[in-house]
Amino acid sequence: MMTPLIQVEHVSFSYQEQVVLEDVSFDIQSGEFIGLIGPNGSGKTTLLKIVLGLLKPQHGSVKILGKSVQVGQYTQLGYIPQKMTQLETRFPITVEEVVSLGRVDRRHLFHQLNGQDYQAVTEALHAVNLNEYRQRLITDLSGGQQQRAFIAKALAGNPKLLILDEPTVGIDTQSQEVFYTLLAELNKKRGLTIIIVSHDIDVVMNEVNSVLCLNKNLIYHGNPKEFVQEKILEQTYGKNRKYVIHGH
Repeated sequence: MMTPLIQVEHVSFSYQEQVVLEDVSFDIQSGEFIGLIGPNGSGKTTLLKIVLGLLKPQHGSVKILGKSVQVGQYTQLGYIPQKMTQLETRFPITVEEVVSLGRVDRRHLFHQLNGQDYQAVTEALHAVNLNEYRQRLITDLSGGQQQRAFIAKALAGNPKLLILDEPTVGIDTQSQEVFYTLLAELNKKRGLTIIIVSHDIDVVMNEVNSVLCLNKNLIYHGNPKEFVQEKILEQTYGKNRKYVIHGH
């Protein structure tokens, strides 16, 4: 039996007296495309930080490919946090330089990039269809193009897992469609495991192949259509929540 890419076992976490996560357990297999959803304050961001090694769980454990996650060690993971596209308009850095930072993360800050690193940068730019923009300033790109550049930065580090936290905030509908098409291609063609956190439940439920619903406890982990049929979404968000699951 294959070792899961991620194993979260009985994880709990509190900020002082406020319980944020309580006895959360689940496995994620390599190649999955996961939608992480839940109400505000449900513990989604805290869970991401624990998986990334930015926080240590107060109870329980997280393993990646069978090895315990150590705080500050997440070279196998590509992470795109919220509001990455809200950049200072005079920020003087090119698209290529942004993507190159994905290799700096692997080689440490003061190690000079080599030919293999630059090849990885070029391949990442091609993967997100931004090679022709490599010498442009990142701030000259649209919000959707900037988001693709940050995905390229993550890809340059050759991650086993890509985590995106609210990646389409502030991006127009057409750019969102291009963005989700790109994620689907990365998942299917490259076998990249993806976790996406979003409040846009209707869109996410139509894109992912598995859903993690969190509300301090793990409410559901499984097929998106079954999630809707079992009315768990209604129980979690309230009866006024409307949603549509389209056929593919």
